[in-house]
Amino acid sequence: MEAATPAPPPPPPPPPAASGGYPVDLEVANQGTYNRFLPLIKWLLAFPHYIVLIFVLIGAAVAILISFFATIITGRWPRGLFDFVAGTFRWIYRVYGYVYLLTDRYPPFSLAEDPGYPVRIEIPYPEYVDRWRPLVHWLLILPYALLAALLMQVAGLVAFIGIFVILFTEKLPEGFFNLITNPLRWALRASAYHAWMVTSYPPFEWQE
Repeated sequence: MEAATPAPPPPPPPPPAASGGYPVDLEVANQGTYNRFLPLIKWLLAFPHYIVLIFVLIGAAVAILISFFATIITGRWPRGLFDFVAGTFRWIYRVYGYVYLLTDRYPPFSLAEDPGYPVRIEIPYPEYVDRWRPLVHWLLILPYALLAALLMQVAGLVAFIGIFVILFTEKLPEGFFNLITNPLRWALRASAYHAWMVTSYPPFEWQE
């Protein structure tokens, strides 16, 4: 008697659409159908992440402070510190994506890249950073960061309305999805530029 053939593994999430040529990017695979009632409690389920991220953010702040002097002296972001800060951003934006309704998959407690998770960020390591950049990036980014902060308020409002849309339809309209994803992308790019992790200024563009 032949053994039963094992079921094939589930397919990976569909690849997200490309979102321009800027090196720092946020990509989100749209899951389509949502759990009807999960959005009501996501903010509560994510509470353990909030606690752990307090300590992770303290570590990231120390890493950025050390890299401030290292970059001014050597013109390079220390690679280990860069990877830690990038991993912190990765963790934060997975939690954002979960709480802001972009995915129902619970985010991992990890700084590492997870190709199978539907919320992914890209921050390539810069081989060289001009030594003056840590001194002025905080000032140069202000116009973009202020607009990004305003857009994040819009994203929060859209996510709140989206809770009730999903409750009745099990769907998040594409317009809602973009109104949440783009502000998160802007906020990520503002943070990365502020920390001189990227040297090109983020674009004032809205992506569909």
